[in-house]
Amino acid sequence: MRRRWERFLSNRLSVAGLGFLVLLVATALVGPGLLERAFGLEPYGLTCDILEPPGPRHPLGCDELGRDVLARLLIGGRISLFVGILVAFLVTVLGLVFGAIAGFFGGSVDNLLMRFTDTMLAMPTFFIVLAAAALLGPSLLNTVIIIGATHWMGTARLIRSEFLSLREREFVTAARASGAGNLRIIGHILRNVTATLTVAATLAVASGVLTESALSFLGLGTQPPDASWGYMLSSAQNYIWVNPLLGVYPGLLVMLTVLAVNFVGEGIRDALDPRLTR
Repeated sequence: MRRRWERFLSNRLSVAGLGFLVLLVATALVGPGLLERAFGLEPYGLTCDILEPPGPRHPLGCDELGRDVLARLLIGGRISLFVGILVAFLVTVLGLVFGAIAGFFGGSVDNLLMRFTDTMLAMPTFFIVLAAAALLGPSLLNTVIIIGATHWMGTARLIRSEFLSLREREFVTAARASGAGNLRIIGHILRNVTATLTVAATLAVASGVLTESALSFLGLGTQPPDASWGYMLSSAQNYIWVNPLLGVYPGLLVMLTVLAVNFVGEGIRDALDPRLTR
């Protein structure tokens, strides 16, 4: 465990990404409450003039309705990260179930599940997401379900390939010889795919944040009065010539969050499986 942590710390980009994510999560969780108690800045309250520029009381200025931009960025980060984490959980569970069953049993089961997976991969994912969001209606729960249900295929193929390889190993042969059942053997194999599963789950967070931002930007994700970075981007496009910073702030946070998650995912991959280090 210590060597793995040391390998992770040796990757500067991964450490920087982790530091950014820790700071982001901490400020998203406690920042809105602190701003409200200390300065009376509410993410939903009209606490300043419309499109007020940055100043001592409002460091990032105010939006088109007179709401503090900093407070809304923090509450929006809470929503965007929450969606990303839930999407990662759903993607991991679905990918693990499909991949483990296909890889462990092989044969016709594998062929059936992988043909279904390939069919899903061949479809234009984002257009399916848009159609499903329009059909089911905009809400956080629907957003999580739609994104998770259309992004699990890559994880499934990774887990399948790991299972196909590991099921031929000596420890599986020994377990079968000792009379172990399929569930117990699958449990043994799962311990050896932790690295792959962890990296896939980490990267799914970035995919969830990015796709949620796109849906909210198009009006199919987070709805007012709630705020997410994508919704803030959508609102800012009408005022880009008046106050372009309204769109710069949420767009920059989306970009930095996705980069940070990807850097952390690469660091975890290299730490858990040094054979993959480039």
